[in-house]
Amino acid sequence: MMRCPLCLATSASRFDTVHAKVYWRCPACLLIFLQPEYRLDPEAERARYELHENRPDDIRYRQFLSRLADPLIPKLPPGAEGLDYGSGPGPTLSVMLEAQGFRMQLYDPFFAPDTAVLKRTYDFITCTETVEHFYAPHDEFTRFNCLLHGGGWLGIMTEMLETDDQFHDWWYHRDETHVCFYRAETMGWIGRAFGWEAEFPRKNVVLFQKGHRR
Repeated sequence: MMRCPLCLATSASRFDTVHAKVYWRCPACLLIFLQPEYRLDPEAERARYELHENRPDDIRYRQFLSRLADPLIPKLPPGAEGLDYGSGPGPTLSVMLEAQGFRMQLYDPFFAPDTAVLKRTYDFITCTETVEHFYAPHDEFTRFNCLLHGGGWLGIMTEMLETDDQFHDWWYHRDETHVCFYRAETMGWIGRAFGWEAEFPRKNVVLFQKGHRR
């Protein structure tokens, strides 16, 4: 048994071995996660991210990000301030949202590491293709809860597994920086744990709204 890094239950069990790497599954929140010893070291992880060729002038990348931006924007008040968490080496979603009149801050542990932005609160947070990289998702989602104003929105985009039997041949864990894998049910657990309302406007997209009292 191993402790789940999301819900902290101690009942996670070995789930699968793929390319000589061991993955565990939590029966409580259904998170699947990589055994820690198989994670990349920080230098190798950063080098892998630097291979990404995501740029604000890439139309296809902007279309990809619009899968989250399009359903999120109508929910935000004019001039709302947001944090793009895990903005990567080529911030693009923030540029798209600034063009719509929103004020944006960036945070990325490798490429925008100024932790001063984590000492404020925001009307919304975007987190695209990032939660699968979290080593300690419980801590990260707790941080989001602290960073959001009451009534604020958290927009997440990540590939979500539909059934356990798809995992072994799934393309998503071929990226060595991906260490946590979610299902829609896992996102539902997160919403209940923090008292957030969850919506699934597009495949692999979830929008959480924080309650006004938390």
